[in-house]
Amino acid sequence: MKRPHPVLMALIVTAIAVAAAGVLFQDRISDGFRANSLRPDDPRTVALGGEIYRRECAACHGEKLEGQPAWRQRLANGRLPAPPHDETGHTWHHSDGQLFDLTKYGPAVLAGGGYQSDMPAYEDILGDDEIIAVLSFIKSRWPRAVRNRHDRLNAQEAR
Repeated sequence: MKRPHPVLMALIVTAIAVAAAGVLFQDRISDGFRANSLRPDDPRTVALGGEIYRRECAACHGEKLEGQPAWRQRLANGRLPAPPHDETGHTWHHSDGQLFDLTKYGPAVLAGGGYQSDMPAYEDILGDDEIIAVLSFIKSRWPRAVRNRHDRLNAQEAR
């Protein structure tokens, strides 16, 4: 019986390893997040989230969620500045689950392909309830129309 070419075998083994890693990683994603976990109308959750936001996020994303100047233009190092989390940014264009994953695991892990970002993963810094509190605080600051649109996005993703 003819043996497969070594390069072909290496490609097959690599493909299997990448597929297995993807399955394992997908099991990690959203492990602490459940549907309707964000509580932007709960004063205690929002207050806690505000405290954590000021401590962990405001230095880059701004005290008023305004983000860094020219946040859509790459810096000299090729990375993007921190975007705003208010209604002028794109935060509300992502579902609750995506925002949770982005915060917990970091944009570099989720984007893949060697994506470079100054935002750390908060997996070892904040607990799941703290991440949910921060995201609840951010969402609580959006105008009602933006929150309603974001809720519709979440409902579509849940289907």
